Amino acid sequence: MAGGQIRTPRLVLEPVSWRDMEDMARLKADAGAFAMMLGGVRSRQQAEIEMAEDLACWARCGVGIFAIREDGRFIGMTGLHQRPDGRGMGLRFALWPWAAGRGLAREAASVVLNFAHDAGQRRVVAVTRDTNIASRTILGGIGMTPCDSFMRDGHKMQVYESVRPARHELPLSLPPRRPGGG
Repeated sequence: MAGGQIRTPRLVLEPVSWRDMEDMARLKADAGAFAMMLGGVRSRQQAEIEMAEDLACWARCGVGIFAIREDGRFIGMTGLHQRPDGRGMGLRFALWPWAAGRGLAREAASVVLNFAHDAGQRRVVAVTRDTNIASRTILGGIGMTPCDSFMRDGHKMQVYESVRPARHELPLSLPPRRPGGG
């Protein structure tokens, strides 16, 4: 990560800033991108409040929401936020519908999950509707595992988690390999 950026083969992710406000407000107001997110589509005022919360999260936790760009064009957002339901630091992602279907959300969410763990977040959760197969596929594909479920507004919600031991909990050496083992 150089200068606050994370680069993947196709994407550039940067921590959100006020200069991203117009793009974020449009994305969050779009039902195709944000209808299934916690709280649904947002008004301009709600998007501005969330931007302030996102910037505070970066300052407080060293992690937060990233703007995702492909070839310099804003295509969505991903990152971590403090979940309002007390479940902890939550991974979220949303792309413009026209950007979906090419593995970009998975690519972005994967590098952000690794960034969060490297920044000291031991446990990261993600919540999605049971019926949101695309999100569930992405979460499983980046190594998150189902750990809980609950009902919200008549929808069954699946909770996924990624847990990485803290550095002081890692073994000092790997156990010896068994003959013939892989």
